[in-house]
Amino acid sequence: MTETNMYPPKLEKIIHLFESLPETERRETLVSYADNARKQEPRPGEKFVLEDVRKDEECADTVGVYLQVDDEGKAHFRMTLGPEVQTLTRAMTAILCKGLDGRTPQEVLELPGDFVTRIVGTELVRVRSQTIYYVLTRIKGICKVYLDRQRMAEVA
Repeated sequence: MTETNMYPPKLEKIIHLFESLPETERRETLVSYADNARKQEPRPGEKFVLEDVRKDEECADTVGVYLQVDDEGKAHFRMTLGPEVQTLTRAMTAILCKGLDGRTPQEVLELPGDFVTRIVGTELVRVRSQTIYYVLTRIKGICKVYLDRQRMAEVA
């Protein structure tokens, strides 16, 4: 990410797509992303450096966040969502797993959250503010734990 472009290229492309859509198509596209959230689930045999599976108060069901960091230090995310997880949370899961793939945990942690409104629109942000930031908060949380553990390992 450069200073002029605050977002990873994959995420920037998704942001531009949503910004170009009228409200009705934006919502339809969110539903389409939500329908594809299952594609972000861990695949058989995948190994992760961190797994964070829990049900939080602000979410309707259990959400699992899985972090894999490759040899180049790039992060790859997988997520599992319980059956009660809302459509908007499912959509943000698919969007963020795709949009943040291949970034470093530090880049993910430093990512400003202001792009969320550009994707879902101000009306849905107003109505569902807890929901839309939930996935980003969980992804940033697992990156922070990873980086903290890396720092501790360097000190030891």
